[in-house]
Amino acid sequence: MFWRYRTISKEALINEEIRGKEFRVISGDGEQLGIMSRQEALDLAEEKKLDLVCIAPKANPPVCKILDYSKYKYEMKKREKENKKKQKATEVKEIRLSTFIEDHDIIVKAKTGSKFLKNGDKLKVSLRFRGRERDYVAKGMEVMDKFAEAVSEVGVVEKKPKFEGGRVLTMVLAPKADK
Repeated sequence: MFWRYRTISKEALINEEIRGKEFRVISGDGEQLGIMSRQEALDLAEEKKLDLVCIAPKANPPVCKILDYSKYKYEMKKREKENKKKQKATEVKEIRLSTFIEDHDIIVKAKTGSKFLKNGDKLKVSLRFRGRERDYVAKGMEVMDKFAEAVSEVGVVEKKPKFEGGRVLTMVLAPKADK
């Protein structure tokens, strides 16, 4: 017969939800209490007025810990929140250039790009060829090289300039790793 068990949490089974015959039981402070039957472990947890939490169900035998489940859950959420704070999602910022852009304009755009790279974001530089500009691919490559050289202090070319979609030349820059 097929049974469905309602679980309170996604990460751990507690008390009567735990299935199995024998478990390796650990106290709240990390002391090994040995291998016990399911009922012995549940009785011990109830005696201490704590919960039996299965922390490693795939181990042989499964590992259960006797602790206060609500406190455990609170600490797990706190740890997850702390880990999220430490993560930084890198964004991809885009700067568009044109084939016949002046040198001064490249410098101005490079300053903007440098700000993005200093903030830890990646930078996608695109250059669209319109109409007969398609005949001046070499000029477009030259503009891309000048731009890459202008931001070379804070960024490094991650993906060299190449055509996407036939008319757009793109290059991706990443921030330089601090040593």
